[in-house]
Amino acid sequence: MLNNIKAAIFDLDGTLVDSMGIWEKIDIEFLKERGLQVPSDLRDHIEHLSFIDTAKYFKDRFNLNETVEEIMAEWNNMANYEYSNTITLKPGAKEYLNCLKAKGIKLALATSNSHPLLEAVLKNNGVFEYFDSITTTIEVDKGKNHPDIYLLSAKKMNVSPDNCIVFEDIYPAVLGAKAAGMTVAAIYDIYSEHQKEDIIKTADYFIYEYKELIEAC
Repeated sequence: MLNNIKAAIFDLDGTLVDSMGIWEKIDIEFLKERGLQVPSDLRDHIEHLSFIDTAKYFKDRFNLNETVEEIMAEWNNMANYEYSNTITLKPGAKEYLNCLKAKGIKLALATSNSHPLLEAVLKNNGVFEYFDSITTTIEVDKGKNHPDIYLLSAKKMNVSPDNCIVFEDIYPAVLGAKAAGMTVAAIYDIYSEHQKEDIIKTADYFIYEYKELIEAC
């Protein structure tokens, strides 16, 4: 799995940390305050978008009076406590990061989340300093269903795409990482259960827990 791999690029939410339930809760509370319900197709429309593009989507779809900046600020405020105090790494994730570091493999984060929240959760779990580069989708023109964020992440580390492995949990992101010419390891997350068959067919590897990787590291 790690043959010829010089860099590992990790998604954050649903891949490194158990946080997708927090965002489902935020969506419900945010819309409820405005007398709205969460549409059944909402997650499919926003899961690959950047933080700012998700705010733009909400503003347009729900005809909100708030500015995009105000929407993002409200989300950050709603999520800040959880990311700073309660959200944990997925079981075995830190041990696997240590294993990769011991092998001299560079580590990167590629996420749609905001920098304040990613920094808060990584520092609270003692792994912020592990990463050689951090890239968010706000730095590129397209979402994670395109290769842009993964290619930029590799470029920051001066590593060729074919020497990178990407860890993701959602189908659109698996497609984007594959389009970047990288090896893709899909990590199971309950919130991507409905995409599981497509993920397994597309990714190079499918893992339920990091302990499966630690044993072979």
